[in-house]
Amino acid sequence: MTPPNYNQALLDMATQSLAELARTAEQKAGKRTPAQESHFLCTWMADSLKEKRFSRLVMEDLKGWIQLGRTLGAGADLKGLLERIAFQYARAQADSQQLGTKLATMLAELESAGWLVFTDSEVSAKLRLQGQGQSSLVISSREYGEHLVQGELVKPLTLYVRGDEARLAQAAFHHGLLLSQGNKKTTLVKHHKAYCLVPANLQPALALLAEAKA
Repeated sequence: MTPPNYNQALLDMATQSLAELARTAEQKAGKRTPAQESHFLCTWMADSLKEKRFSRLVMEDLKGWIQLGRTLGAGADLKGLLERIAFQYARAQADSQQLGTKLATMLAELESAGWLVFTDSEVSAKLRLQGQGQSSLVISSREYGEHLVQGELVKPLTLYVRGDEARLAQAAFHHGLLLSQGNKKTTLVKHHKAYCLVPANLQPALALLAEAKA
């Protein structure tokens, strides 16, 4: 039996929550307001946590979203969050092969859009990249050379990025890549955030999500 993973647990939780929201909406005379949707989902998540409906792998996510919903109400946009998760994780899970090839295509796209992209320098200590305000992305030459084999990602790879995070998230999603949330504390390149790409897109926590398109 294949052991459960975070991606599948998160996708199951999101799709089931949205299905329950839709099912109960059919029983109501009028359309729910965003505030009512948020309240329903917040209550549903709290009950799910108590009744252990979902994997322990998503327990901390549920706790955070419950708190967010109770604090922000409709402003938490829990429905929108779950829709983004369901859409992006389903797509990533359906096609998680050749991540090295997809990464190379994404880098070329960003470079053509004016980003500075570096994959030919070793990153082993705190570096400072000179630039004229351009967005930039750096990958250690050692990792880029050793962690990609025949177009496949075989070991985790770190991307050091300075630029519009929403643009990065959209590019990653467009190419079927799940990146970790950005981290300033672990970066080795000054003024850049560190993002991690892992084999088969199996991130251990919620990935960087692209904004929903209007």
